[in-house]
Amino acid sequence: MKAVHFGAGNIGRGFIGLLLDQSGYEVTFVDVNDEVIHAINQDKTYQVHFADDTSKPVTVEHIAGINSIKDPKAVTNAIVEADIVTTAVGPNILPVIAKPIAQGLAERIDFQRKPLTIIACENMIGGSTLLKEYVYQEISEADQEGFDGLFGFPDAAVDRIVPNQTNENLLDVRVEPYYEWVVEKTFIQGELPDIKGITYVEELGPYIERKLFTVNTGHAATAYLGSYYGYETIDQALQDNRILETLNGVLQESGHALIDAYGFDKKAHEAYIQKIIGRFQNTHISDEVNRVARGPIRKLSPKDRFVRPAGMYLEFASVAPEYLPKAMAAALLFQNKSDEEAVKLQSMIQKNGAADAFAEVSGLEKDHPITTAVLAAYEKMR
Repeated sequence: MKAVHFGAGNIGRGFIGLLLDQSGYEVTFVDVNDEVIHAINQDKTYQVHFADDTSKPVTVEHIAGINSIKDPKAVTNAIVEADIVTTAVGPNILPVIAKPIAQGLAERIDFQRKPLTIIACENMIGGSTLLKEYVYQEISEADQEGFDGLFGFPDAAVDRIVPNQTNENLLDVRVEPYYEWVVEKTFIQGELPDIKGITYVEELGPYIERKLFTVNTGHAATAYLGSYYGYETIDQALQDNRILETLNGVLQESGHALIDAYGFDKKAHEAYIQKIIGRFQNTHISDEVNRVARGPIRKLSPKDRFVRPAGMYLEFASVAPEYLPKAMAAALLFQNKSDEEAVKLQSMIQKNGAADAFAEVSGLEKDHPITTAVLAAYEKMR
């Protein structure tokens, strides 16, 4: 079996490429980084190390690389022969890779009419759906009808922490042991790809929000509280019981909302929460507080990791949450001169006050119960 994977970075090699290799696929990495592609073709192997004290490294073999700028025809040929296409390039690069994918799919129709699944494994909601839109912009309406019957773009939720790192071997990569790869099977054409580690579900939305409102909410909450109390890394911050207690409260509240909204099993979700907290406490993954906290305006936006679960909690519990507002207040207090959003948010607060600033970025009225709770926490923490 043959896989084409766009993105030969740490996530591509340490997560998606690893699982494809372990599932028996020959993996062709497509990237513009000539140094990495050259190393892949020269070494034809690399090792994935795990950020813990017990796991042994895993060797990835049966790999090849294509520089999509230098050899676009090779990319087309690889897609024609592929049994699966995946991506891990970042949301901003999806429109860039759409053209070579469209060219490969168009030529594939002429050679074979075998269904193909294309999965965007990006840290975003609806990545594959968005990629499909970009691909369809590159083809005619007549071709789109042929594509619909053969090529599926199922959305996915992916989760694995890959810390910043420098390794002696360029291709080797270090990742946390935990991972999750959930794929919505509704939009797959033909048989489900047999890939070790994928969980197929009928509806992806609940799993995306479970991840967003547990992993992303918890990570950001720890970062803002860590910054408030003067810590540099996430694992250091969680050695402070004040932060650990607040984090647990935040995730209990978001968990309450998720369980009521989607019917997740209460005991299973509690175990999921504790597993996530354990991941954040992993001393082998020293993630910087300032890096995780970047972009407070986006993180405080209406549908993101704080305001959305707080609103869901209010809806189901009929009372404003207690701990989520503390995390949001810490976000309002976050200062980082190298982060454009943090600078802008502090400027908004200084110019118009915290109430107006929060109302503007969150989309909530100034007399909304959540706004009131956030501002009360803000004044107390300030």
